[in-house]
Amino acid sequence: MNAFVRPPFKNQRLWQQAMTHSSFANEQPEAGEHNERLEFLGDAILTFVSGAYLYQRYPERPEGDLTPLRAALVDEAQLCHFAQQLGLGESLRLGKGAAQSGSRKSSRLLCSAFEAMVGAYFLDAGGDVQAVSDYVVPMFDTVVEQAVRAGVNPKSRLQEWAQKAWGQTPDYVLISSSGPDHAKQFVVEVQIGQRPYGRGWGHSKKTAEKAAAQSALSAIDTGL
Repeated sequence: MNAFVRPPFKNQRLWQQAMTHSSFANEQPEAGEHNERLEFLGDAILTFVSGAYLYQRYPERPEGDLTPLRAALVDEAQLCHFAQQLGLGESLRLGKGAAQSGSRKSSRLLCSAFEAMVGAYFLDAGGDVQAVSDYVVPMFDTVVEQAVRAGVNPKSRLQEWAQKAWGQTPDYVLISSSGPDHAKQFVVEVQIGQRPYGRGWGHSKKTAEKAAAQSALSAIDTGL
């Protein structure tokens, strides 16, 4: 069964609100409320559902393993991937400027849209967390083993390596930030002892830092 199918909404207004970006609502007030409150709700629900999922799936793993794994399951990059598989970018209602700047492909906006959709589905299902769990768990199943194999958190892995190899902690230096507020692009360089080891790009500094750490780990694996 395909894990990536949009949830069945009884109330289409909730679905529409989940897909309404603030830029669209600002330009067309008659469109109704934008999706930021639903995003907040969906984020909280996903944190709970992913925690319960991992607790049950890995009964032998300690909290120290489960916490970063939960973060990996619901971080921006992962939720953006889910949104892309569902084609949410095509359904987003964006203001003219946001649409023209390519925001339908923005990792941050797609992540937010997925969270908003989950929040809307929770309300549409009458506040039934189990319905949300039944919907998102098959998606988690498609990526969780890959997350485990990847070591979950590249920043933690790099810090462990840096401390063992050099007795130092990596520093993440913001090189640049560009683009409009709704589609910011950050470039971060990771340095160890003032030596650059990798660069990363992302629509948030956190995402760029993780990408920089992964770039550094790849360089280390290949002998720099």
